[in-house]
Amino acid sequence: MNRYARIAMAAGALTAVALVFTAGAADPEPQKAPNFRTSALGYNDTPVLPGQKWKVHDIDRPRPAVVTPGAKLGDAPSDAIVLFDGKDLSKWEIPARPERKRKGSDRPRPTAWKVENGYFEIAPGAGTLQTRDKFGDMQLHIEWASTPMIYGDSQWRGNSGVLIMGRYEIQVLDSDNNPTYADGQAGAIYGQWPPLVNPVRKRGEWNAYDIVWEAPKFEGAKVVRPAFATVFLNGVLLHNRKEVIGEMAHRVVGVYKGHADEEPLALQDHDVPVRYRNVWVRRLKGYDQP
Repeated sequence: MNRYARIAMAAGALTAVALVFTAGAADPEPQKAPNFRTSALGYNDTPVLPGQKWKVHDIDRPRPAVVTPGAKLGDAPSDAIVLFDGKDLSKWEIPARPERKRKGSDRPRPTAWKVENGYFEIAPGAGTLQTRDKFGDMQLHIEWASTPMIYGDSQWRGNSGVLIMGRYEIQVLDSDNNPTYADGQAGAIYGQWPPLVNPVRKRGEWNAYDIVWEAPKFEGAKVVRPAFATVFLNGVLLHNRKEVIGEMAHRVVGVYKGHADEEPLALQDHDVPVRYRNVWVRRLKGYDQP
């Protein structure tokens, strides 16, 4: 066997070893300590938990489904529905609405929000953007940024809104050194509850909302359980399972109006440009559900 043949054979052997190693790398057998101990996998002779059908440490209780977290903080986990992947708005639509001439303006309405550089941006006047899918109880992650240029003050500075179920608003606003009414600044449950604190980043920088939403329940038009919102902005708690008073409203108290258990998620066009990226949702189930 000549020198080149020996080199080729050695390379092939190394490749085979690498393939075997890679195939097993995802779930290697853990090394056991010399004093390795075992424990019961559960019990069936313990008391029943109050208000549940399960016993303490019940061996028959379903184990939670395995979910792979995102590679880095803010990335979508394996069971999430990715609503924007940085490329297109195929999972969104601008619902049809009667044409209305903008007061004091004869400029044409754009037909779509802009997509560029891994984010999408409000095209002022295009209309509110909503998802094609509908959601009820959910975990929502969404990142947003005002543009470096300002277009006004108070409510005209980086104004948009995360409209959960199309009607309950978590306010989006450039609240960096921008005085405005407390229940209308970034992170507010609009017109109802100010955020506990203001952790918004500087204008033009990216912010991240993480929202846990518990949808309201209705019997016909009557609300039998209000909505609740838990909201984090940039990792800081703004609302801790706060009761939502009613639908979003301006200068009046919002009220509940009966609607379906699931409705589209929407992003408000407030006539100024705001950017969004990395949007994903997890539908939330109850305990002990596969």
